[in-house]
Amino acid sequence: MSLLANKRILLSVGGGIAAYKAAEIVRALDAAGASVQVAMTPAATAFIAPLTLQALSRQPVATELLDPTEDASIGHIRLAEEADAVLVAPATADLCARMAAGMADDIVTCTLLATRAPVVVAPAMNSAMLEHPATVANLERLAAYGYRIVDSDRGVLACGTEGPGRLPDPEILLAELEAALAPQDLAGVRVLVTSGPTREPIDPVRYITNRSSGRMGHAVARVAARRGAEVTLVTGPTGLTPPHAVEVVDVESAADMRAAVGERVAGQDVVIAVAAVADYRPVEVAEQKIKRAGADSMTLELERTDDVLAAAAKAAGERIVVGFAAETEEVAAHARGKLERKGLDLIVANDVSRPDAGFEVDTNRALLIDRDGGEEDTGLVSKVELADRILDRIAALRGDTAARTERR
Repeated sequence: MSLLANKRILLSVGGGIAAYKAAEIVRALDAAGASVQVAMTPAATAFIAPLTLQALSRQPVATELLDPTEDASIGHIRLAEEADAVLVAPATADLCARMAAGMADDIVTCTLLATRAPVVVAPAMNSAMLEHPATVANLERLAAYGYRIVDSDRGVLACGTEGPGRLPDPEILLAELEAALAPQDLAGVRVLVTSGPTREPIDPVRYITNRSSGRMGHAVARVAARRGAEVTLVTGPTGLTPPHAVEVVDVESAADMRAAVGERVAGQDVVIAVAAVADYRPVEVAEQKIKRAGADSMTLELERTDDVLAAAAKAAGERIVVGFAAETEEVAAHARGKLERKGLDLIVANDVSRPDAGFEVDTNRALLIDRDGGEEDTGLVSKVELADRILDRIAALRGDTAARTERR
C-alpha cells in the first residue's frame, strides 16, 4: 500500500502549459489511494478546464478566492486545514514569486499561507526563466520556508528550446509527496543497498542466474530514500524502474558486484545486502557459443564466487551491515547461523518456497533477527512495508551503537 493511501492531497495548479499534466497527476494520486482536492490559479483555467479535473478527482475544483458558496466555511481555510500535503504543480515563475513574497491574491497562494501541511513545489517553466537570479532566489526562499523543491526535468520545452524546466513525471512527484509525509529519521545517513540477481556467463549466450526479481532490494532503496537517506543502489539485471532520488550502479556478475560494493563501502553508514548473489560460477567461459554436440550430457565445472556480504561485514567498522537469507527449510536456524558466521547486525530471513513470500511477488513474510537476539516475525506484508520495518530496526540499531560508543 502506498504511503499516500487515504491521505488528502491538495493539488495546486499554476498557469503554465504544463498544467495539462495535472490530469495525469490526479489519476496517479487516485490510483495510489489518495483523496485529491484541486485548486487552480485563474491563469491555470486557461490551460485546462476545471471540469476535467473535477471529473477525475470527483471533487469540486477551487478556482475562486471569493466564492459565495464557500462563505460559511471560508474556502481557503478549509482547504488548508483538510490537506495532509500540498503539491504545487506546475509552479510557474509568477506563482513561485508570489509564494515567496507571501502574497495571498488567489485561492492557491491564500491556501498556501494558511496551511500547516508539508508542501512540495514542482517548478515548470522556460529554462531562462528558471535560471534567472530572481527565480533562483525565490526557490531558495521557498526552501527556507520548509517547502520541498522538486528538480525540474530536462528536455524539449513547449517554446521549442531544450533544457531544464519540464515538469517531472507523476511517479516522481508522488515519490516526493511520500518523502514529504515520511519521517526523515535517516536524513544524511549514507545507505548502500544491493539488489537483484547476478549472472555468471557460460558463453556469450548463456549464463547461470537465479529467480530474484530485485523487488525487495529496490523497495528498501526507495523507502530509505524517502526517509531522507543518501542511497546508493548496486543492482544486478532486474528490468525494474530505478527508485527516485537514488544513485544506481548497474552490475552483471558476482565479481562486478563485489568490486562495486568494495569501492563504495568505506563511505557508507549502513550496508543492506538484499541481492541474490551467485555462490558459484563456471571455471571457464567459452569465447564462442557452445554448440550442441552428439553427446547426451555436458559437464559444467563451477567454482566459488567471492562472498560480497562477508567482505562488506569484514570492512564494516562502526557501520551497520544487514543481510538476507532466502531459505527453503529450517529458516530460523539457517538465518541465525548466517548472522553469526558473517558478523552481521541484522538478518532478514524468509521461506522462498512459499508462493506469497518468495521471488517475483510483491509480498513477503520475514523473520528479523538482530545481533542481540531480538526476533520479529512480520507476518504477510508488502515488500514496501517490510522495507519500512527493516529500516525501523536499523534506526534502532544505529541509536544503540551510538549509545554504546558514548559509554566507552
